[in-house]
Amino acid sequence: MDRRTPIVTLTTDFGTREGYVGAMKGVMLGINPNLTLVDITHEVQVFDVMAAAFVMQQSLQYFQPGTVHLVVVDPGVGSTRRAVALRHNDHYFVGPDNGLFALLLETETPDQMVELSVNEEQPLSFTFHGRDLFAPAAARLASGTPLEDLGTPASHLEPLHWALPIDDQEGIRGWVVYVDHFGNCITNISRTLFEERSEGREVTGYAGSGIIHNIHHTYSDVPVGETLMLFGSGNLLEVAVNQGNAATLLHIQRGTPINIVFGHPIG
Repeated sequence: MDRRTPIVTLTTDFGTREGYVGAMKGVMLGINPNLTLVDITHEVQVFDVMAAAFVMQQSLQYFQPGTVHLVVVDPGVGSTRRAVALRHNDHYFVGPDNGLFALLLETETPDQMVELSVNEEQPLSFTFHGRDLFAPAAARLASGTPLEDLGTPASHLEPLHWALPIDDQEGIRGWVVYVDHFGNCITNISRTLFEERSEGREVTGYAGSGIIHNIHHTYSDVPVGETLMLFGSGNLLEVAVNQGNAATLLHIQRGTPINIVFGHPIG
């Protein structure tokens, strides 16, 4: 593992109203007070493993090799779902094996994985594995404990897959995979796929109750309150409203289809 400043990121659906996040941080700092703890978000929609994976995918590339990512969105806490720690592409991950990591990493076979062992000397809550199991494992891993010392070897993650867009020469059918805090509706249509298929033609998008023409570069390209399509910072197609909420205005939610239809060549 990289021996630069040990970093643990935290992603949960706990919110910050209660003390759950603070309890996990207290446990980790009790193991190693020199850890750097970085909150990615604690506002994932409750139990939404797909939303957590999406948010993590947008952040992962900006952390140094050796970073430990503690991800606790755990609707199956206390059930037979496995608790795991794993390494993939020089990053480490700790959390429940409920499809989230397979979705995040887009593989079911990480480079190395263990099923976490339970310390019989430490009490384990049936409802708060984030504090009692995952946080200690993440802190130990970031502090230099070898992954193989945290549990028993495992190989395959619980599978979960993104829905892929359907495309042909006439257009692309995709889906909204995430709605952010501003009401921007982020789809699974990548810039690369769009540019390959559109070939400089006029574009019309149909999403929810909206009909949106052409692609813009930024929100202020249209007047305040008007809808637009653009590629956001993650290079995925978004439906947005300049200084407004596209999800509310156009009756869009996660899973809503978006149909892109190509027209005549521009110019």
